[in-house]
Amino acid sequence: MITIIAAIGQNNELGKNNDLIWHLPADLKRFKKVTTGHHILMGRNTFESIGKPLPNRTTIIITRNDNYFKDGCLIASSIENALELANNEDAIFIIGGAQIYKQTMSLNLADRLDITIVHASFDADVFFPEIDPNLWIEVSRENFKADEKNKFDYSFVSYERKK
Repeated sequence: MITIIAAIGQNNELGKNNDLIWHLPADLKRFKKVTTGHHILMGRNTFESIGKPLPNRTTIIITRNDNYFKDGCLIASSIENALELANNEDAIFIIGGAQIYKQTMSLNLADRLDITIVHASFDADVFFPEIDPNLWIEVSRENFKADEKNKFDYSFVSYERKK
């Protein structure tokens, strides 16, 4: 199962200047719970914005730079190469960034989308691809109100690829 996991603003905003544009502890907690123990695939810019391999996950960095190396990570030259490296894994998570999301969706490689929608508009320079209702069906949604820890209303929404 290949899952794209992302947090997006209500206009598909992902980030700005290679960084997150909100702080939502509930989303970070859910991300950790869902991805721990699995392979996570990401582009080099996303890895560098995180700064280190995430604990208890196998990190695969996708880059065109043949000389790129990060201790504790696997390096892949393409999404397809990254998926080969994670071949025996039952759950693989694509965690960003925008180019990797776009390529994965355009190549129809993902089985599932696990999206946190932050119910606000943000100034962003990268965006998540449009979720095509002809290809994806919403299978679950949990809505939450802002609270003392989470500044914005948000929803956890899961989609599956239509058969």
